[in-house]
Amino acid sequence: MEKLPAVNVLGGVLEPCSFSPVTGFFRDGLCNTCWEDAGSHTVCVIVTEEFLVWSSYIGNDLVTPRPEFGFTGLKPGDRWCLCASRFLEAHDEGCAPQVVLAATHQRALGTVSLEILRDYAAR
Repeated sequence: MEKLPAVNVLGGVLEPCSFSPVTGFFRDGLCNTCWEDAGSHTVCVIVTEEFLVWSSYIGNDLVTPRPEFGFTGLKPGDRWCLCASRFLEAHDEGCAPQVVLAATHQRALGTVSLEILRDYAAR
C-alpha cells in the first residue's frame, strides 16, 4: 500500500495526530492514508465523552481495550484519526469532537468541507 502525499487540509505538511495512543490507518501516529483505506481515517479529532458515548451507541466502540489489536481504548482528551464519514455523521448528529486541522489529511476534504472542519477547529 502506497501512502498518499502527507498534506493537511490547510495545504501544509501533515502533522502528527497521536503517538499515545498510536493512531492512524498505518498506526504511524499520523492520519496518513492510501487508496486502500476505504474508511478514509483522515480527520484528527480530540475525542469527548459525548462523542465516545454516541460512537458506542451506533456500534463503533472506541472505549473498550482490544489488546489483541494493540488498542488500549480511548478516553476524553485523546487524539484519534477518525473516518471522515464518521466525523460528518457526528457533525450531523450534533456531537462532533474538535478537529486538529494541521493533523487532518487533505483526503478528508472529499467527504467533509473545509468550512465544517474549521467550525470544529481546536483552539
